[in-house]
Amino acid sequence: MLDAATQAQLASYLDRITEPVEITAQLDDSQASRDMLALLNDVASASRLVTVHTAQGGPHRTPSFAVHRPGQSQGPRFAGLPMGHEFTSLVLALLQVGGYPPKVEQALLEQIRALDADLNFEVYVSLTCHNCPDVVQALNLMAVQNPRIKATMIEGSLFQAEIEERRVMGVPSVYLNGTLFGTGRMTLEEILAKVDTGARAREAQKLNAKAPFDVLIVGGGPAGAAAAVYAARKGIRTGVASERFGGQVLDTLGIENFISIKETEGPRFALALEDHVRHYEVDIINMQRAKGLVPATTTGGLVEVRFDSGASLKARSVILATGARWRNLGVPGEAEYKNKGVAYCPHCDGPLYKGKRVAVIGGGNSGVEAAIDLAGIAQHVTLIEFSTELRADAVLQRKATSLPNVTIVTNAQTTEVTGDGQKVDGLRYQDRATGQERRVDLAGVFVQIGLVPNTEWLQGTLELSRHGEIVVDAKGQTSLPGVFAAGDATTVPYKQIIVAAGEGAKAALGAFDHLIRSSAPSDAGSAQALAPMPELATV
Repeated sequence: MLDAATQAQLASYLDRITEPVEITAQLDDSQASRDMLALLNDVASASRLVTVHTAQGGPHRTPSFAVHRPGQSQGPRFAGLPMGHEFTSLVLALLQVGGYPPKVEQALLEQIRALDADLNFEVYVSLTCHNCPDVVQALNLMAVQNPRIKATMIEGSLFQAEIEERRVMGVPSVYLNGTLFGTGRMTLEEILAKVDTGARAREAQKLNAKAPFDVLIVGGGPAGAAAAVYAARKGIRTGVASERFGGQVLDTLGIENFISIKETEGPRFALALEDHVRHYEVDIINMQRAKGLVPATTTGGLVEVRFDSGASLKARSVILATGARWRNLGVPGEAEYKNKGVAYCPHCDGPLYKGKRVAVIGGGNSGVEAAIDLAGIAQHVTLIEFSTELRADAVLQRKATSLPNVTIVTNAQTTEVTGDGQKVDGLRYQDRATGQERRVDLAGVFVQIGLVPNTEWLQGTLELSRHGEIVVDAKGQTSLPGVFAAGDATTVPYKQIIVAAGEGAKAALGAFDHLIRSSAPSDAGSAQALAPMPELATV
């Protein structure tokens, strides 16, 4: 099952385990079971501490297997073959069951162990989904740490009957004790916040007690990460508050245009960003959604940022790097059928539409790329573009038009997503040239029409453009003194990762310049009270 290189790499990882690990598999005579057994035998051959036990049939999904300690039956379970993006989930489960400590803050581990309830998590995935492993790995970790927690990864393409019965139209989809718990990417912190209802208030209380920062960065994407590195290198008290570190990069599959990195994936790039920031003394605060900004003129020289959690943080300067999100169609049926046929990630959810008819809305690069990807899975793809011609690069247009199961419709306005009350069954669009209404029968609609800045919470506080972007000058300064901004949320053109990172660095330098010109000393007691210092070497 595993090639020689992967087998050698697996053996090097499993050298880190210190306790015996048992894998108990439930198999039948299917090809999927034979493939699973081959994989498990390869795993066992990579470490003398790993053993495999098999049984024909049983109480669990077939084929499936659990990773657990000897003498125990509880442990992460994999229903289906954890290959592709999920192979890492398997390796981490083996390591953690085998005694290798997880790279998770001790406070989170203690929070997991303290959960006093029987929690049975089931997460439906596709092996091409780059968002799914984070959820699977978080739930597996919880199952290893707390014997009252169960976690099962379910490969959707192998258990189609369940997919149809539960009407799973997007991955990852997580069920808790038989009821839908959540869909889409979720971090360990987000999952814990939902099951540990008192955690949110406890965390808000802790944040309210924090001393003011010299620079507080709101947002943890490329712009926020770059700002944090540049600010921290100045030796000033720096904090980053974000909903999830990495931002929209976490939802990006391939990155091939960040100079010096020929090719990488979004989640891997986001992890590298966080590792770089943590190299410095930066206070990273996750799971915080900003809801209000109070200017320094009304707070005695400190800018205040308020969050949905009830927490509030103060700083001498603030850098807003809240990024952007996928733009919605804004037509009837879209919200009703979100995750029930309306999707935004073709790489994640595409495999659920194997052999079905789908549509892609949007003729830019992302839309045409989605149509090309889906053409290899779906029976037919209809690409709908509002303008009179596609806006994607010529090479992508040539590829799309060469595919026999792709139909391109231009000069068309999507007017409605239709469904049967449970899932999508089609869409309607208007021919903009003739005004004629048309309908297409579909199982899924993938929306790829650009981005909208995450700035609603700033309306009425500082200057925004007519598109809702934060207006900034050449130094990243906003209309409020001491408040800077960078990245996709601003008026800076070209929403690219490398542009956002550069703008984040520039905003940090602008904020530092503002601080050293300010006469007020830092309430946080920063070293040298921000007296001018020699410029540090930068890259």
